[in-house]
Amino acid sequence: MIERFEYGDRPMQYGVFRSADGSSRGTVILIHGGFWRGTPDYFDGPTPMAEALVARGWNVWQLEYRQLPNGGGWPGTLDDIAAGIEHLAAVASSLDVEPGPTITVGHSAGGHLAVWALSRPRAGVALAGAVSLAGVLNLRLGEQENIGNGAVVGLLGGSSTEHPERYEAADPIVRIEQGLPVRIVHGSRDDVVPMNQSDTYVAAAREAGQDAAVTVVDGDHMAVIEPLHPAFDELQAALEEILAVTH
Repeated sequence: MIERFEYGDRPMQYGVFRSADGSSRGTVILIHGGFWRGTPDYFDGPTPMAEALVARGWNVWQLEYRQLPNGGGWPGTLDDIAAGIEHLAAVASSLDVEPGPTITVGHSAGGHLAVWALSRPRAGVALAGAVSLAGVLNLRLGEQENIGNGAVVGLLGGSSTEHPERYEAADPIVRIEQGLPVRIVHGSRDDVVPMNQSDTYVAAAREAGQDAAVTVVDGDHMAVIEPLHPAFDELQAALEEILAVTH
């Protein structure tokens, strides 16, 4: 079953729910990347992976959201992710589906949003953990290194000197949730999101007492969302580890 639902009245405020046949292992909230910039084609980037997850017994709530220049940036992009996650409860009720354990999974900028969502304000839908696939998890470092040709500054509408409060509110490495595990899969040949994004997050998370780990696979930035790449097996292992930790 595949159903589309709107969680707001803007064109990019929607999600697609794919349900597993029979009983599910839980629900993956899948968030695409694109450096928070509004290219509609990015929504379908992880769709083959979504279909593969359904075949492995997972429900998938695949989110679209406002990005720059289509109403996104600060705070629209973050607001949409929070609203889209909360809307899962209405979707599940409408479809008479039991979501089960719910885990955010995001690629690149979506990895940032997936991990940030663990500490989102006014959370109603409970999350079991997050998986980052080559995600941007250290925004100040991303700003310093000009990741994505100014993508972090674009997302937050200025530098960390101009808007320190925005960086505090949006940066996963600052907003570490101790009780919720984070797993990371990152390609060894990724020249889009540097490995130091994952390494610095894991170091900070472990120091803060969070269960966090990174797995490095042979591949580039896009390999981590290919269902036929070994990275998909690592994603499966990460999801299973989160289930084991939280249940």
